[in-house]
Amino acid sequence: MDLLPRTAEEFSSAEYWERFFKRRGDKAFEWYGDYNQLCGVLHKYIKPRDQVLVVGCGNSELSEQLYDVGYRQLTNIDISETVVAHMNQRNAERRPDLTFIQADATQTSFDSGSFQAALDKGTLDAMASQEEGALARRMLGEVGRVLAVGGRYVCVSLAQEHVVKMAVEHFVQEGWAVRLHCLGNQEGENGGSDSSSFSLPVFVLVCTKFRQPPPFPVLEMCQGEDGPPRRVTTVPELLSAVKEQQTYAVLRQRLRAGTDAAHSSTLTLCHATTGLPRYTLTVQDSPPSAKLPRANHFAIFIVPQGRETDWLYGSAEGRSQLACSAGFRRLVIVAMHRDQEYQDMQAVQSELSPMVMDLAPPGMPANQQVPFLSVGGELGWREVVSRGVSTLSGEYSVEDVRGEDGHLYRRLVFLNNAGLVQSESRLSTQPTASGRKKSKKKKSKTAPPAASPCGSAPPSVDRGFLCCAHHGVMVAGLSLLGVGTAESKGRPVSVLLVGLGGGGLPQFVRDFVPTATVEVVELDPTILEVAQSWFGFHTDNRLKVTLGDGLEHINKLESQGVFMLNLVCRDSALRENVLGRVRNVFPRVLSRGIEGEVNEVLLCVRGQGEQGELSPFSPPALRKAAQSLQGALQGHSTPCKPQIDITALLEDLKIA
Repeated sequence: MDLLPRTAEEFSSAEYWERFFKRRGDKAFEWYGDYNQLCGVLHKYIKPRDQVLVVGCGNSELSEQLYDVGYRQLTNIDISETVVAHMNQRNAERRPDLTFIQADATQTSFDSGSFQAALDKGTLDAMASQEEGALARRMLGEVGRVLAVGGRYVCVSLAQEHVVKMAVEHFVQEGWAVRLHCLGNQEGENGGSDSSSFSLPVFVLVCTKFRQPPPFPVLEMCQGEDGPPRRVTTVPELLSAVKEQQTYAVLRQRLRAGTDAAHSSTLTLCHATTGLPRYTLTVQDSPPSAKLPRANHFAIFIVPQGRETDWLYGSAEGRSQLACSAGFRRLVIVAMHRDQEYQDMQAVQSELSPMVMDLAPPGMPANQQVPFLSVGGELGWREVVSRGVSTLSGEYSVEDVRGEDGHLYRRLVFLNNAGLVQSESRLSTQPTASGRKKSKKKKSKTAPPAASPCGSAPPSVDRGFLCCAHHGVMVAGLSLLGVGTAESKGRPVSVLLVGLGGGGLPQFVRDFVPTATVEVVELDPTILEVAQSWFGFHTDNRLKVTLGDGLEHINKLESQGVFMLNLVCRDSALRENVLGRVRNVFPRVLSRGIEGEVNEVLLCVRGQGEQGELSPFSPPALRKAAQSLQGALQGHSTPCKPQIDITALLEDLKIA
């Protein structure tokens, strides 16, 4: 490796290359891959009859191999006198028509338009670091001069950002078409398992000279030598696509070098034609201490559509548990994206197989069978029922999904944080057959949920069911106000909620707490429209929505009553800080953790029971209050019944 440049500037130094070739001697140096790795894309764009200028040929065997397969009009130039003399001597007898000339690629003596192709393997990369890119720009200008109309500049490069940006912007300004092929990484014989091996992918930049500039930039990206071109509209978009490929190559190299249960790696696979995200892959290793079958090296787990936000798939803790439960050294967890079509499990496996095998752990036998795992062998089901954009919250999606229990659920998801469900409601349909028991009938496609009976209304929101566990705890917290007791009969209860979401919690309180009046403060008017249109939210004289800042309304509240806070905090120090500030205002604070989640609900009160009375925090008092509230909820006359157990929700309360 001491023959390689120690600094980027040495790449473009004539003195460096003189020393390099004198020390290298007769041994060919195949910078960025040899003929076998490059021939597919080279033959695609350069024809045997073309007059070809090879820029910065070095002592590579590429020109000799092209000559041997029929390319007889190759003119090779290099700045090194040593290498030119050596290459002429080496080919004098076997390839008498193969020409090597000492020349400066930035100013040649060739006539304008005298070549149909210019081939560059690493020369642009070498020159780009010199004179802040000025040397490379002069070379590109010279290439443009000597190429005929319709001619192509074919450049093999590592595609460093500043190199690609300079070249692409130059040719776009000149009115040329630009296409970039990613050929993958050129690894050594060890297949890349050695962490010191060359892991960056090699790209081939193909720029075509037009007689008249097109009305808009022609920029395309291709995966592999034969991948379909994907049109991009801007240079930054092309650079982003290049960076994604380079990041993937480095990730693949790291994953092949070893396993790491403490850190998971995530990458997104996009549709080759549209460029839209299609799969998100998370690589999860089992800890070294895990007792696993020796043959269980590697498996792929397909997350059902619509379930990617479940704790088991959407959290680091859940994925770690899933990997251990699956019993494999490495598990790749695959989530499918919305707005994409998936035919069936077999089609998904066929599509993923070539890519995921690159993520196999080190030491896995070459002929190892890799199983695809799933829940019940199905892809799940998701239907986007509405899309829109909020000026405050960005793009959102309202979608119906089928849960593990077979029920349908409607979700609101903001696409700038697609891994988080903002709101969820259950729909009032019967569970599908797949939710009650595993179907014995093989399905060729992902099945939608069972349709409503003939003549019945489409699915509606089940207003008696709260999907979010913390919503249930907040409803149970009303028992601290004595709601439902004989003493409070007829006493009005005023509830203020900050943040509407889908409106499930305020609608539940309005529908089932007999004396409650509810005011919701919501900052985003679009959320109100979504709640009313898609989540069955209805306002009336007992339920109203105010558009504004919730903090301003909280500051106007009286000091009596119960303050409920859904606290989501992974930082223990920050959590203690928040609890301390809450205790400064509320001397009595209870906490109820949510199983399988980070969040907890704080129930905070200022007052306490009268002398001689049971403390409202004592277990007997809580049980009595819970029973009273449960009775009030169940006894209220509504079309549906609340599905909530107040006593169970208050059992795990702790003093915070």
